[in-house]
Amino acid sequence: MNSRSSQSYVPYQVVDSGSSVLRTHILPYLRYWPWFVLSVGLALAGAYVYLLYKQPIYKIQASLLLQDEKRGSGQDNPLKELEVYSPKKVVENELEVLHSSTLMDRVVTNLHLDSQYFRKTKFGKREIYADSPVWLLVEEADPSLYKTPLALSFVNAETVRINDKTYPLNQRLKTPYGQLRVLTRKDVSSKSEPITVQVMPQAAAVGMYLDKLKTEPTSKTSTVIHLTLEDAVPEKGEAVLNSLINEYNQAAIADKNKVASNTLRFVENRLRMVSGELSSVERNVEQYKSTMGITDLSAQAQSFLQTTQQNDAQLNQVNIQLAVLNDLENFISTQSDKRGSTPATVGISDPVLLNQIDKLSQLELQRDEIRQTSGDENPRLQSLDNQIKNTKHNIDQNIRTMKSMLTSSKEQYVAKNEKLENVIKTVPKQERALMDITRQQTIKNNLYTYLLQKREEMAVTFAAAISDSRTIDAAKSSLSPVKPVGIVIYALFGLVGLLLPTAAIAGKGALNTKVSRRGDVEDVTQVPILGEIMSKRQRDVLIVGPNNRSVIAEQIRTIRTNLYIGKGEMDDSQVLLFTSSISGEGKSFISMNLGASMALLKQPTVILEMDMRLPRLHQLFDIDNSVGISTYLNGEATLADILKPVPGYPNYFIIPSGPLPPDPSELLSGPNLKQLIGELREKFRYVIIDAPPIGIVTDAQAIAPYSDATLFVVRHGVTPKESLKILDMLHREQRFQNMRIILNAVGSGHGYHFNNGYKNSYSYR
Repeated sequence: MNSRSSQSYVPYQVVDSGSSVLRTHILPYLRYWPWFVLSVGLALAGAYVYLLYKQPIYKIQASLLLQDEKRGSGQDNPLKELEVYSPKKVVENELEVLHSSTLMDRVVTNLHLDSQYFRKTKFGKREIYADSPVWLLVEEADPSLYKTPLALSFVNAETVRINDKTYPLNQRLKTPYGQLRVLTRKDVSSKSEPITVQVMPQAAAVGMYLDKLKTEPTSKTSTVIHLTLEDAVPEKGEAVLNSLINEYNQAAIADKNKVASNTLRFVENRLRMVSGELSSVERNVEQYKSTMGITDLSAQAQSFLQTTQQNDAQLNQVNIQLAVLNDLENFISTQSDKRGSTPATVGISDPVLLNQIDKLSQLELQRDEIRQTSGDENPRLQSLDNQIKNTKHNIDQNIRTMKSMLTSSKEQYVAKNEKLENVIKTVPKQERALMDITRQQTIKNNLYTYLLQKREEMAVTFAAAISDSRTIDAAKSSLSPVKPVGIVIYALFGLVGLLLPTAAIAGKGALNTKVSRRGDVEDVTQVPILGEIMSKRQRDVLIVGPNNRSVIAEQIRTIRTNLYIGKGEMDDSQVLLFTSSISGEGKSFISMNLGASMALLKQPTVILEMDMRLPRLHQLFDIDNSVGISTYLNGEATLADILKPVPGYPNYFIIPSGPLPPDPSELLSGPNLKQLIGELREKFRYVIIDAPPIGIVTDAQAIAPYSDATLFVVRHGVTPKESLKILDMLHREQRFQNMRIILNAVGSGHGYHFNNGYKNSYSYR
């Protein structure tokens, strides 16, 4: 029987292909479930400890209502008609003002927020505010003060220890940290709990609280602003927001009073001038009447006088408006560069000009507010400068237009006066002279009365100045902390607890250079997988026996079934070559047990120990190795001399390797190997060759031409992945006949279908 079988061996397939991807990726992690449980448990314990020692943060909120002419006024001001000028509130601008460092700097100064006070508790350091028994006043700070926390402990009611140095309370102190004062807010004694004070620069404190502060409108159409602050001490957060609102209102009132004060000063200056002129005219009337003896005028003279007075009043009004326009023009061209000054607009009724003046004053106030908190390079400041310049240009154009119109009106009134004077000439000379003097008196008196009225209006406006905002809700803190959120912390720590072992396992897998799963083999080579052998726990070498129903024995029987050929070739012998990539992959174990399985079918089977460099089979079977394959190939022995039965298996024989030759490759390449295989084919149904690894020596390639099938053993955790590339290359080049792969030492945690399927149907010992 020298003919070789050309049958294709049935490869071992995975039955449950639909879930193979999921099982391939998930099951390797499920093998380490105790580590996941331990990691998540430790993470949750860490979250619990973190929540215990993390100081809770509270949310403090306040609401402020603004009067915004674009979105409606929140209240009706009964003195609105008395205001000559009132800056208009825009919600977007006021949000920036509330969030400005200028206001926060005043809050930090008033509340002394540059110092933080802490007290030790069993859960770590906790910040306190109103509960601090002392207040640290920094008069002159040394740079080291901002780097070193000050530990304050109280010796008695009059002495405090600052970082192991004793100082008196309520006195100016010279310390290594600068000139300080420790002022008592409550009674202290040696039993008072020590505190820690952390001082920071003013600018740093302002920046810290500005970062915590959020200002936003409730909606796009609303003038209600929500102020939100998050802080560890609710009382301090409420004090900060309330103080910020108060400072904002005070700044708004100061801006209003500045405008009213400038206008009132202008009116008083005009009153002093008109009062002098009125006194002079009244003296002239009195003197003329006394000299001329005039007591009354005729009805005709009175009529002319009234007409003339009305015309003169209108002419005087025109003159006043021209004077105001000249003053306003001079202010725009010269004095307007002085920030904080406001032009007077008494007597001007043109709404376009008044709106432009209001706009100019508003832009300059905005520029002053921004200039306090930023430099000249601020883009918004440059934009405001351009707007101020354009507004001044528009005001100048309007002034010129109005002056032209008023000059034309003045000429008309002057012409009318000339006509009236020609009529008055018909009146007696005394009456005409008295009429002239009385007319000047009436004009000055009316002007004086008008200015007095405006002064009183401005005085009322100045005294009744209120802020354009109203506090809807004073600052109030949340009842429970908003940070840290317990469920979020537990979820984050739990996620970290899951990710750590996952990353460790994934990293181990990424760094692993050994075959660890079936997918590693299938991804690299197209060589069919004939079967799988699970990891062996028992120490028995020869597992397959008449009464052995273990899982490994059944897996070897499955491989034997896959190797079984059709009835037409029952008499043909098969030569099976077992090899691997390196030593220690279990090829000897699988080959000897597969041979035993075939022998149990009453098929004559022989196993050849052709690994003549590191033979092990004869030791496992306890067979004499004095003669063997090496002696046969050297011509020193016959087949009968080297063929030895395996104890306990009637149809199972072994040919040991014999004495180790100096060069096994040359010995295997000789003609006697072909003769040996031929003789064995005639005597045995199965010839199993345990060859050396192909990744180390070339002995297996020398034996390959005489085999019908090559069974390549890949052991999980032992076979290098790089060896699979060599295996695939050998398969493509067809250097070995009918190459198949047997996976050895497959762990039960990998979830291969073979183990699960049999466990559902059989029980094993």
